[in-house]
Amino acid sequence: MAEEKKKRVSKEAMKRAVRIFKYVTPYKWTFSLGLIFLFLSVFTFMTFPSLLGRLLAGNEAEKSPIDSFFNLENINQVALLLMVAFALQSIFSFMRIYLFADVTERAIAQLRKDTYGHLIKLPMSFFNGERAGELSSRMSNDISQLQDTFMTTLAELIRQAFMIVFGIALLFYYSFELTLVMLISLPVMMLLAFFFGKFIRTLSKASQSELAKSQVVVEETITGIQSVKAFTNEFLEMLRYDKAVEEVRNLAMKGAKWRGAFASFIIFGLFGTVVLVIWYGVKLRNDGEIGLDVLTSFILYSVFIGASIGGVADVFGKLQKAIGATESLFDLMEITPEALTQLQVSENLNLSGKIEFKGVRFSYPTRKEKPVIQGIDFTIAPGQKVAVVGPSGAGKTTISALILRYYSLDEGQILFDDQSSESFPISSLRNEMALVPQDIILFGGSIAENIAYGKPGASLDEIKRAAEKANALEFIESFPEGFDTLVGERGIQLSGGQRQRVAIARAILKDPTVLILDEATSSLDSESERLVQDALEKLMQGRTSLIIAHRLSTIRKADNILVLDQGRVKEQGTHDQLMKIENGTYRNLTDLQLLDAS
Repeated sequence: MAEEKKKRVSKEAMKRAVRIFKYVTPYKWTFSLGLIFLFLSVFTFMTFPSLLGRLLAGNEAEKSPIDSFFNLENINQVALLLMVAFALQSIFSFMRIYLFADVTERAIAQLRKDTYGHLIKLPMSFFNGERAGELSSRMSNDISQLQDTFMTTLAELIRQAFMIVFGIALLFYYSFELTLVMLISLPVMMLLAFFFGKFIRTLSKASQSELAKSQVVVEETITGIQSVKAFTNEFLEMLRYDKAVEEVRNLAMKGAKWRGAFASFIIFGLFGTVVLVIWYGVKLRNDGEIGLDVLTSFILYSVFIGASIGGVADVFGKLQKAIGATESLFDLMEITPEALTQLQVSENLNLSGKIEFKGVRFSYPTRKEKPVIQGIDFTIAPGQKVAVVGPSGAGKTTISALILRYYSLDEGQILFDDQSSESFPISSLRNEMALVPQDIILFGGSIAENIAYGKPGASLDEIKRAAEKANALEFIESFPEGFDTLVGERGIQLSGGQRQRVAIARAILKDPTVLILDEATSSLDSESERLVQDALEKLMQGRTSLIIAHRLSTIRKADNILVLDQGRVKEQGTHDQLMKIENGTYRNLTDLQLLDAS
């Protein structure tokens, strides 16, 4: 049973590996031309042993077909023909390398685009279960492995195969008896190469996985460098990375040990066979059955073939590593993406902003056994400001994630203008919304580019107006480079309040129907909070707003406040109404915050 499973896995791995060639298909004529030049370079290279044998034999050489074909009469002509053959071989090799490189770079560029395009369209449930470093590794290391395979390994495998086929055919031509002696060991070595290849592929996948883990350490450390420095954990992170790198090294050395052992065995077997052939060939020459030119050519062809078969072991190992990388990539490519559409072709939904939750139940895909939302019902009228409050873990942020359709519901419905959210194209629906989160992540470009992320292609005047409404214009223009100021990795060059206002400007520029504020002022100082709160008030005017709040002082003016506790709406109403409930959750939370503030 286990053997049958292994066979299925092996067949599936090969099918996946073959699928990668769809990226080569658009350039099949260039690839075919490269193969022709590869064949010609091998053909001219394989004339070397024959001509060299003829040159070394000199006047002792017997009249052979090569003499008749090229009208060779003396060693000067043979030497000249050798130089011509090598000149042609160099030209053919250049063309082969150039054409294969052209096809490879085009194919790999398309593969990178497709992989990234697929990755970015995957649902949030996928990203919750993955680490950024591992995904980055698949985009870099695995594709680089395939690039090396297409550019060198595959061409080298075909070249070696041509040389082996040509060489063996010529060996049979020169001496059938000697050829049989040389080929005695081939079946054993080919069988060993087959089993070895399967083992190498397993090691390769494990090595790629460990390498991805080491990438994760680097990514997490750089992303959280402020925390690393603050807690003086540089040496801890160095130790963690050292451990990951050592795991990579150990696996790589294990693979190198087995590849080295196999290559050593192949070399010993092959060149032992060459010695046997030379011994037997000299014996035949002493018996007068073959001439010096035939013996010399035969020995050179045997060495060439031996080197080619010996090289196949290493090439085959690299090919197995590429198959491992292919499996890893196609594991990613086979995950079903969200049904997204280009915003340019999405219809304008013209929503009024009404949102309704009806019997909504939800648990995260990675924690199905723990419900987060347990039967929620509420309605947000168009243009209404609704706040969601509650203790940590009550499900506040999950509400916003469900409105944005990051996840599918377990039960119930979310309605927009009395229509199920599932009935709208997901891109069009999200285009009606804007999110201002607590943890603002800006992209590493300029301030202008980050604001324009809300409306790609916006003019500088539009960007400036949005910045002014967000109370961001003053601090932006105080920078020497103004809107062209680079914000740094994740916006590290700006303060928390400045990042928040850039995010608000981005949302203002988008001009959404529905606005989601996820604890947008919870981590700010008093002055920054005042500026941000003022900007948020301007932003919320005339649009449906969902405010997920930690500081209850920021939601007193909300039209309705939903109090969540353990995934259920425990209370709802205005601030004044909720404060009148004796021992109410909202009132208790407010009293606690007032107590903390004092």
